[in-house]
Amino acid sequence: MFPFELLNLSHGFKRYFDIAPAVSDELQDQAYGIRHRVYCEELGFEPVREDRRERDPYDARALHVLVRSMKVDRYVACARLVRVDPEDPSSLLPVERACAHTIDRGILDPARLPRDRIAEISRLAIVPEFRRRKGEQHTAIAVSEADFGIVDMPRFPYIQVSLYLGAIALAKRLDIETIFVLTEPRLASHLAKLGVRVQRIGGPVEHRGERVPSTMAVSSIEANLPRAVRPLWELICDQIWAGFERRGATLH
Repeated sequence: MFPFELLNLSHGFKRYFDIAPAVSDELQDQAYGIRHRVYCEELGFEPVREDRRERDPYDARALHVLVRSMKVDRYVACARLVRVDPEDPSSLLPVERACAHTIDRGILDPARLPRDRIAEISRLAIVPEFRRRKGEQHTAIAVSEADFGIVDMPRFPYIQVSLYLGAIALAKRLDIETIFVLTEPRLASHLAKLGVRVQRIGGPVEHRGERVPSTMAVSSIEANLPRAVRPLWELICDQIWAGFERRGATLH
């Protein structure tokens, strides 16, 4: 048993946070603002913009999720799901460009997959006051062994996990099966605790530190979530789709 299995994860999440899709210009602006604060102002990964909004060309074909802190009543984290351009199926995902020479196409070749059924999770960011522990000062999002607690003091990385689960929920609704991620190597072991299998598909690249290209299968994730995590997954799915219904938004 993992220590977090002693917690009621859906209750804990509802007490402190909620999650929403960025289905309006206002909410998208919130995501760009968080990204600018973290990627540009704090970490210097991207140049500071005059409008204090961090964007790139992939945002035109991305959907974002936002996590809000109930305590401070503002959005404190974001992630995006980048899709292939439906008007140009040959368009590449960010990982296909960054890892063009390191992906092992004997394991998996993105070019051979149905282009409308693949996407990439990227631009995860948490504002600094919600990740001020030692070792987290130089990364936009971090998950460590300590985040899952010990038996006498169970804990759970709600923000980090909800960003991934929220993006995966978007992928499921879009009928996307294969999700790509470009992350630090230790992510796989942390997500494995949640029943999320991350498969490495190539060698490392230098991208704000050492990163490796990996994939996740949406159908496998949903089928293998541990009993303790499933209520949190269902809650996140419900909150995201409620966000679409309130705005009358559609996925396209």
